[in-house]
Amino acid sequence: MKICMLGTGSLGSAIGGTLAQGGSEVYFVDQWKEHIDKINENGLKMTDEKEDWYVKVNAKTSAEGIGPVDLVIVLVKSFATKEAVSQLKETNVIGENTLVMSLQNGLGNEETIAEVVGEANVISGKTYVGGRLLSPGYVSAGVKGKYTYIGELTGEITDRIQAVCDEFNKAGLLCEVSDNIKGLIWDKLLINVAAGALCGITRLPYGPLYEEEYIKETAVAAIKEGIDVAKAAGVKLKSDDPEYPWYAASEGLPGTFKTSILQSLELKRPTEIDFINGSVVEWGKKFGIPTPVNQTLVTCVKGIEKFLLEYEPSLKK
Repeated sequence: MKICMLGTGSLGSAIGGTLAQGGSEVYFVDQWKEHIDKINENGLKMTDEKEDWYVKVNAKTSAEGIGPVDLVIVLVKSFATKEAVSQLKETNVIGENTLVMSLQNGLGNEETIAEVVGEANVISGKTYVGGRLLSPGYVSAGVKGKYTYIGELTGEITDRIQAVCDEFNKAGLLCEVSDNIKGLIWDKLLINVAAGALCGITRLPYGPLYEEEYIKETAVAAIKEGIDVAKAAGVKLKSDDPEYPWYAASEGLPGTFKTSILQSLELKRPTEIDFINGSVVEWGKKFGIPTPVNQTLVTCVKGIEKFLLEYEPSLKK
């Protein structure tokens, strides 16, 4: 299967590299030139925190010349989805039968992609694979025991969705097809709500983060708000226990793991907080459900963003 990874940060590199290792024809498309150049030198350097290895992938800063692919996996930051997919479509990578699948964090990405390519070409998925970029061209991949769930937006079990699932499993990426993709999107959202913002605010990787009971109490309170909102929206969740996403978030990942929000803050880049805890807040407003813990977490992360992106640079002048 010919696959284009649109966005090759920590997760895109982990999944794309594993697919390439499994025999898929994989193309990385990312504007981060230093990362792409490093991959093109010797291949993508991967590690499972025990040993390192290199995987050969096709890496480009532009999609020009790739041609139509079978599958596009979208893993750019949620706020960049529309522009990135639109640019890809202009380069002829997205053909008539190309499937475009979001594995992004948060809510609403599938609808945004459908605006560009049409709903018929869009499928969805949620992954529990973990990734951490150690340096340009070098990624720690948390693949073992981590499932990816994919599905049609209609809930149908089709040949095309099964073919994507088979491609993942062939590469050693555990994958299942679901007829409840909306529920799985919310399940993954609650996983991100569990530790994403708290990891970013405290600057703690998973090891020390999970040692503190007061952090767990805040996380569980935020998850509980998300569960209440999901129920009001008629979403079928895997579990109604607010502690379940807290423990599921760290399962199988090393103590050095950092959430995407912390990774973005460390790189002094905007986060996806509006699409994670912010989604709980916005959906809560729709159904009249208070979400004060999530609102506070959003405020804290956005305050840190403002300091790093606007205020801190002025202090150095």
